[in-house]
Amino acid sequence: MHILIVNDDGPPSTQSSPYVHSLVQSLQESGHLVSVVLPHTQRSWIGKAHMIGQTVKPTYFRPGTLHQDDGTTHSRPLPAGSKEQEEWVLVDGTPASCVQIGLYHYFHDRGPIDLVVSGPNYGRNSTAVFSLSSGTLGGALEAAVCKRRAIALSYAFFSKERPGLPDSARDPEIIAAASKLSVRLIEHLYKGWGEDVDLYSINVPLVAGVDSRKVMWTNMLQNYWGEGSCFKEVEDDEGTADEEEQMIREREEGSGTPEENVTRHTHKHFKWAPRFTDVYKSVEQAGPGNDGWAVKEHYTSVTPLKANFMHAAAQTEGELKLPSSQSTSTSTLGMENLSLTTRPANHFYALINYEDEYVQPLILSTLKSRFPEDSYTLISNIEDLPSPTTPFLQISSYETLPFTQAMSYPTSTLINAYVIRKALIRKHYLSTTAYNWIAKHPGSILKTNIKPACDFELDYAEFLDEALVEAWELQESFTKNEGKEPAEREWWILKPGMSDRGQGIRLFSTEAELQGIFEEWEAERPDSDDDEEQEEEEEETREDGEGKGKGGDYIVTSHLRHFIAQPYIHPPLLAASSAAKFHIRTYVLASGSLSIHVYKPMLALFASTPYTAPWTSSDLSAHLTNTCLQSPSAYPPVKAFWSLDLQQEIKDNVWSQICETTGEVFEAAAKGMMVHFQTLPNAFEVFGVDFLVDERGTAWLLEINAFPDFRQTGDELRGVVAGLWDCVVGRVVGEFFGVGEENGVGEHGDGDLVCVRKVELGRKS
Repeated sequence: MHILIVNDDGPPSTQSSPYVHSLVQSLQESGHLVSVVLPHTQRSWIGKAHMIGQTVKPTYFRPGTLHQDDGTTHSRPLPAGSKEQEEWVLVDGTPASCVQIGLYHYFHDRGPIDLVVSGPNYGRNSTAVFSLSSGTLGGALEAAVCKRRAIALSYAFFSKERPGLPDSARDPEIIAAASKLSVRLIEHLYKGWGEDVDLYSINVPLVAGVDSRKVMWTNMLQNYWGEGSCFKEVEDDEGTADEEEQMIREREEGSGTPEENVTRHTHKHFKWAPRFTDVYKSVEQAGPGNDGWAVKEHYTSVTPLKANFMHAAAQTEGELKLPSSQSTSTSTLGMENLSLTTRPANHFYALINYEDEYVQPLILSTLKSRFPEDSYTLISNIEDLPSPTTPFLQISSYETLPFTQAMSYPTSTLINAYVIRKALIRKHYLSTTAYNWIAKHPGSILKTNIKPACDFELDYAEFLDEALVEAWELQESFTKNEGKEPAEREWWILKPGMSDRGQGIRLFSTEAELQGIFEEWEAERPDSDDDEEQEEEEEETREDGEGKGKGGDYIVTSHLRHFIAQPYIHPPLLAASSAAKFHIRTYVLASGSLSIHVYKPMLALFASTPYTAPWTSSDLSAHLTNTCLQSPSAYPPVKAFWSLDLQQEIKDNVWSQICETTGEVFEAAAKGMMVHFQTLPNAFEVFGVDFLVDERGTAWLLEINAFPDFRQTGDELRGVVAGLWDCVVGRVVGEFFGVGEENGVGEHGDGDLVCVRKVELGRKS
């Protein structure tokens, strides 16, 4: 086919237009007839503009060697019939002007033009912020409104400043692969052109293996500049001689009164300095499916577009009635009444940055499905709030939450974590929480559904004897186990009090075995001159939650202080179709001060090998059910609990115990450990609570995790996590801001969140 190439970067240049020659050559090698009209110089960020009143003058460019700046520009074209050298047309106009001139004023002897390709642009043109100003998109749009099929093509690199371009952006092999992929895409799209498509915008990432990576259909991400100017003020150092002379004269003469010498405006110069971080943040906060996300993931994006300004989701029918001039005078109609945006009374701002690619799009999707589009505004920074009292939701990592603002503005700010919850999420604190509560409430279910624990502190293996002085139950067990065969002993499980992701869990039955565990860790422990400083830093950051553990199975400094030991639960309940041990992951919503809801769709997380008694092997794979520690196995690591092949009576009994135990332990923390569990009326938090069921059907509480690792759910059961956040957002966010009631209970049904306890703490809830 006959293809017209235009761009906004100008003729081939290793500095400003490094890709156009490669594309032209690849199209020609594929048998296409290629005609080229380009701006004679850089014309980026000019959109679909034309220079009114300008006489556009052409010059003629003869390309040289690929990736070399040896092309030549001439004032006159080659003689007619000259075929020994290729020649392109350069014009001192815009990309849109290149299209008009190429379509209607050149190349008539080569036949009609079938397709206009604008690009490849030197950098991405994804998302609305980039695309609305793009000269590359402007060229394709001009062709589209000339009723020609058009494609805007951009090559994305992954450095935010051109001086720091990665090698891949200049690698001839990667550029060649991108051009060949682009030719394939151009041919495919042309042959199967969409019925209602005017043009396509393609973004190709300049990464190794680009031609083997995914090509994704995408929409264009609607994003916006943040607050502040895209221009910076610069010194007025480029004034003319006449201007400089006038300024000197004014300073020397000092004529007139001081008031007369004061100018109305400060004379300034400005330079274009866009904040690209606004775009990158908007992409991070958006879910999958848009062009910005695809490029971020190193996929090629293909976005079908119309050559028009589509109407917004607002009233576009009927009469727009303005207030009469008599009822609204200019003296009473302030700027607030002329705002272009009218917010509903219960509108709120939302900052969603969960820092987990598995969860982030689910939360954003839930907001979109739960609440009307005009009821909330997504922002990327808390500084974007109009004022501190503006209704505001932040769902993000623990470390980034604005606790000070939440405590200062309890009726307008909602956050997704409590301030302090050590009483539950640290194993040695949880043990103390249960012990203290049972002492005051001997009939509590915690007495029968949490294993009693011995907690102790230890820095070095040689001091184990001293550390166990008050561990009466453990010492008594060691005494009972003396002289017995392994199968006859009481077995214990050791857990570092502040570890997560299954790190450091060991089984033992004698003091010698326990001593050996600590000696093994001490031998593997990395040397450091900064142990004390590292310990303090880790102590401060352990409030975040699950999923933040370090790599490897050695125990870092801060973990080598607090340990708990509990009787090992043997034998566990096994499903009929699997010989592997499993534990139950339950998601729990704690909200306000303090309501506890348990999410009924629970997960069963399986060990990777069949269960064996603890004395039969030193291999822990049969005992550890944390998916992050599993090796490939024949057993699916995660299943839906209610689908397990267990008797319904057993499952119902387990569910009943889980609900009762969960409500009790949260109440125990809230009332009995108030120093280490502090709630807020304008906060909520989702916890991952783990239970293990023994052969007799008792559901034992193992641990409670803040910021649980949702990714362990996997793709097959992703709907469980989606349903959880749908319920959480609908119940907590909707109620707090008073929005979304008309949407009912949501797609998954808020009935899956079962209220198991309301704790009265004398605080507003």
